[in-house]
Amino acid sequence: MKKILVCGAGGFIGGHLVKALLDLGHKVGAVDKKPVEAWCQIHDAAESRTLDLQLRDACAEAVRGYDEVYNLAADMGGMGFIENNKALCMLSVLINTHLLVAARDCGAGRFFFSSSACVYNADKQKSADVTPLTEADAYPAMPEDGYGWEKLFSERMCRHFDEDFGVVARVARYHNVYGPHGTYDGGREKAPAAICRKVIEAVRTGRHEIEIWGDGSQTRSFTYIDDCIKGTLLLMGGDCAEPLNIGSSELVSINGLVGIVEEIAGVKLARKYNPDAPKGVNGRNSDNTRIKSLFGWEPSTRLRDGMEQTYRWIYDEMMRAGREGKASRVNLH
Repeated sequence: MKKILVCGAGGFIGGHLVKALLDLGHKVGAVDKKPVEAWCQIHDAAESRTLDLQLRDACAEAVRGYDEVYNLAADMGGMGFIENNKALCMLSVLINTHLLVAARDCGAGRFFFSSSACVYNADKQKSADVTPLTEADAYPAMPEDGYGWEKLFSERMCRHFDEDFGVVARVARYHNVYGPHGTYDGGREKAPAAICRKVIEAVRTGRHEIEIWGDGSQTRSFTYIDDCIKGTLLLMGGDCAEPLNIGSSELVSINGLVGIVEEIAGVKLARKYNPDAPKGVNGRNSDNTRIKSLFGWEPSTRLRDGMEQTYRWIYDEMMRAGREGKASRVNLH
């Protein structure tokens, strides 16, 4: 049993990670800036606290006494959020910097940083028929403005704290993680959840149309949350000091993703395209050669299967919220 701290535990991936670590028998501390009652998942077996990790003293308080630190804390959201809040996204550099200092000063054995595929060079993502991105494709640097630059800089901080101070740092580049217990409205949701919500709303209102950002031809790979957690735990326990992709290699267009959700819902919607909405790069996919060679593993959940689980959860949440007049949260004992 280890004492493990999860920062950003109130978020989507953080909530799932806390559960996985508890299931493995570890003692888990959970920290987030949001009040605990606003977390995506609440785990009674974890020690849950509200702290602003942009503050150095708060990071020192959070890390003290823990063997390992997972940093998933960031001010972020889907493409609509990160394209319109670049400064807020970059301020997350304070979180990772102060947590690394605290890990060094408190003697935490290992440190995990959740980076993003947004660090990859934009010139390599101009075509919808994109060549899968290898870890080397982050350089020469031309990441997503704001959010991507913060992630790339924080990757380098992890590297140099490892080299200079002996903080054993591990970095994952997540590719579009989705699944149950995530944000599906309010402006920070990502494409899979947003599309599920829009299809459910279309069915409920009888207005059988859906707005799609861009022309729908842009392509992505989407990683189911169970695969993300499995890859994260493998990476944290392994010997690879370089950033690794944790992402599905199953490429799909946004139009194709809408078609999958339509099939799950049993509807066919008219498509209304919004060319002025944020849409990101034209194509992005994960090359999993490196993680397969190191661990004999890569994400395996089919997009259709993961989206069905996600759709069913969002549908139930929206129905419950409609009955109760508010959004609900999951409390896990």
